[in-house]
Amino acid sequence: MTPGMPFNDDFFTTNDGLKLHYRVYEPVSETRGDPVLCLHGLTRNLKDFEDFAPHIAALGRTVICATQRGRGRSDRDPRPERYSPPVYTQDMLDLLDHLKIDRAVFVGTSMGGLMTMVAATLAPNRIARAVLNDIGPELDPVGIGRIRAYAGKTEGRFESWQTTADAIRAINGIAFPKETGNAFWLDFAHKTCREAADGAIVLDYDKAIAESVAEGGDVDVDLWPLFDAMKDIPTLLVRGEITDLLMVSTVEAMKARKPDLEFVSVPDTGHAPFLTEPAALAKIKAFLK
Repeated sequence: MTPGMPFNDDFFTTNDGLKLHYRVYEPVSETRGDPVLCLHGLTRNLKDFEDFAPHIAALGRTVICATQRGRGRSDRDPRPERYSPPVYTQDMLDLLDHLKIDRAVFVGTSMGGLMTMVAATLAPNRIARAVLNDIGPELDPVGIGRIRAYAGKTEGRFESWQTTADAIRAINGIAFPKETGNAFWLDFAHKTCREAADGAIVLDYDKAIAESVAEGGDVDVDLWPLFDAMKDIPTLLVRGEITDLLMVSTVEAMKARKPDLEFVSVPDTGHAPFLTEPAALAKIKAFLK
């Protein structure tokens, strides 16, 4: 990896007038394959891929990382009902049009994986390959309960980056039991929070985004038709070995319905891998070759 690899930050205006932040990492040396579009999870933003993207750009791929509406440096939506995977997905298809990209490899973490499955129903020809990171068409009630307990519910104001890191660790420590060093959690805090005008550290998303995972929201509908739409798309499924969201039984059902599905389990990791873990990164690199 090249930690200091340069990138270009830019903004794209959606059809309903919101400005979305995206970042482009240019390929190292000559281009060798379709661009890669990275899609983050529910409460996250493009910073989740700061460490992953340089690895993929080093393979000769253009990497686009986008922050969905309501997060990070992207605009908040005055109509919270538009915080939903179908809307996010259309935004990303429009972003590809804006960048004049016909096809891309979709890498979707959690909600980003749901968006990838939605894209397979809307425009399967736009997906060259797909990586689904710790997500499937059935969701473990344990993980959904955990997400519903914190997304949009916590006050999300902290006095310092250290207290922020401590709070992030309290929520996510179960998913990364081997990460005992403080540096990992401080980095995690900087990826998911920002400094407000008054100096406080705050969660970097609109609390209204949580409506899509509330009881009766998007995650409570039958998602199997979305996965079935990926039958002709080469797909790699990544699962955190100790995840509380993607059940082993769901993985087996996915393999049965899509026999060519590739799979990798990431040891000592829950929901969701950052994709820089050795097992995940090695498998993704092989998959892209």
